[in-house]
Amino acid sequence: MKYDVIIIGGGPSGLMASIAAAEQKAKVLLIDKGNKLGRKLAISGGGRCNVTNRLPVDEIIKHIPGNGRFLYSAFSEFNNEDIIKFFEKLGIQLKEEDHGRMFPVSDKAQSVVDALLNRMKDLRVEMRTNTSVETVEYEENRTRGVLLKTGEFLECTCVVIAVGGKSVPHTGSTGDGYPWARKAGHTITDLFPTEVPLNSQEKFIREKRLQGLSLRDVALSVLNPKGKVVKTHQMDMIFTHFGVSGPAVLRCSQYVVKTMKKFNVDKVTMNLDLMPSLNEEQVFQQLQKALKDEPKKAIKNVLKGLVPERYLLFLLEVCKIDEQEIGATLAHEKIRELAKMCKQFRFEVSGTLSIEKAFVTGGGVSVKEVHPKEMASKMKDGLYFCGEVLDIHGYTGGYNITSALVTGRLAGLNAGKKAASLRSYN
Repeated sequence: MKYDVIIIGGGPSGLMASIAAAEQKAKVLLIDKGNKLGRKLAISGGGRCNVTNRLPVDEIIKHIPGNGRFLYSAFSEFNNEDIIKFFEKLGIQLKEEDHGRMFPVSDKAQSVVDALLNRMKDLRVEMRTNTSVETVEYEENRTRGVLLKTGEFLECTCVVIAVGGKSVPHTGSTGDGYPWARKAGHTITDLFPTEVPLNSQEKFIREKRLQGLSLRDVALSVLNPKGKVVKTHQMDMIFTHFGVSGPAVLRCSQYVVKTMKKFNVDKVTMNLDLMPSLNEEQVFQQLQKALKDEPKKAIKNVLKGLVPERYLLFLLEVCKIDEQEIGATLAHEKIRELAKMCKQFRFEVSGTLSIEKAFVTGGGVSVKEVHPKEMASKMKDGLYFCGEVLDIHGYTGGYNITSALVTGRLAGLNAGKKAASLRSYN
């Protein structure tokens, strides 16, 4: 049997691509090696599915540090507002939350998955789960079809590779697409984990001194070996039994990887600023005033309103200040030292958790070899890429899924159009 378009991968970009291709009246087959379509979508946003982000396009591009600018052309064809309209047309009402994040009103990711699957059924998209692909076959300079691991060959005009990266492997993303792309002559840029917790061998981490402690709205910076700031993110973070995690850490993680690679080092220094809205002198004045106002109280009782208590006790110990000391007797230089620690607590990290533990894969099919408006391969006619298999990565917050849905839409649309034009030509 011959298909117009075969889409490999049932994640957000694959589902979107199959709908877009079928809307062009193409005969579409979606193949996935797992037993369930939309698994990554169903667990996204903590099971609520952060379907896109409503920030202006320029802001969204800024939140996709991995080749986000490549998406400008794609956004001119189909953007985040179009994603919102698309889902509302499918009967999924969306609501906006902090930082522009868009969620279904139902707060159920499964409702989003079901709406996509129902639309695919309406469009008569053929779906095959528990079906593993061995390779994509090419003849001369174009795609010929897909060879399954069972030995069955499926002929088609166009192939869309939408199998994801290497992160969150239990959803089926195990890097299958890279060899198929290489076979077509594509370059795969170095793969690395992004949006991933960081490991640390610091004594206080090994001793679990701060395990489970969350700090709100702190500024976390990655420093290069010369002490220069590489990147700062101001968000929440949490100390863990192996290192650090939380939104600020996840966003900093790719810069840790890049700094380690660039300078060929096995450790990177992080700077933790507890009070980013104040400078060191202002922190000093604030601490001094608090101690002056209650001179007879123990330091730990005076300052616990200014600094989270567990972190305060830790910093007092770092500064060799007795937590029971009376405020009136604390030397000025000790207050200065504590102010400095509030602004410049430095610790080393020794890299990230593995790519399998990451939320997002950095690296992938080089975007230089893909047409930005069509998601078509520049190497083989009839081959398209979308989603995380491409070398595009963003921060969490609806940016990666936006990239997946936009690239999926364009890959499917253009594959469907191409197949239809070749069919009428023949």
